[in-house]
Amino acid sequence: MIGYLEGRLLDGDDTDAILVLAGQVGYEILVSPFTRAQVMAQSKDTSVQLHIYYHVTERQPKPILIGFLEKKDKAFFQLFISVSAIGPMKAVKAMIRPVGEIAAAIEDKQVSLLAKLPGIGVRTAEKIIATLHGKTREFAERTASRTLETSDPPSPDNPETVALVTGVLVDQLGHSPASAQRMIRAALEKNPGIQTPEALLDAIYQEGA
Repeated sequence: MIGYLEGRLLDGDDTDAILVLAGQVGYEILVSPFTRAQVMAQSKDTSVQLHIYYHVTERQPKPILIGFLEKKDKAFFQLFISVSAIGPMKAVKAMIRPVGEIAAAIEDKQVSLLAKLPGIGVRTAEKIIATLHGKTREFAERTASRTLETSDPPSPDNPETVALVTGVLVDQLGHSPASAQRMIRAALEKNPGIQTPEALLDAIYQEGA
């Protein structure tokens, strides 16, 4: 069973998966929108290091690899899919926010925030809280709940910036993760001096004008 992969990113434009070359073998790995943003923000010369959740069942005989940059994110994912209404495929698509933010929402019983995650909804959000409340405290990072109005905006070189804007484009504006990444990449290449998430969004709108 594969638990870890390290290699060069070959392709990251698919809606759900990235392709990583490791030992002359290309592995198709599903990643969350947030993880994709982090991976795509890395230099092309940087090796991609992923902790892998290996999923295969009788109903799903074809092995599926789901990747995480942090070991704790994989651990949270395994808790997340213990909720009866959530399987691995739904979970990975729902994780458009940092794990710390999602865990904080569970611990604070923020149904409305969880319900906004793709594929979740109010009933599933309530089930998540009922199942996991009290079990995700070690993952909860309320400082991760940053908004576009933060007084200390992260640098565009920080993956969190890309992830933040990706969340806005996907969650609020309805773009696919792949489309959002292409828009962000084009805006940053044309405007390398961008310093705030607001400026990055403005640049993206100008690109599409």
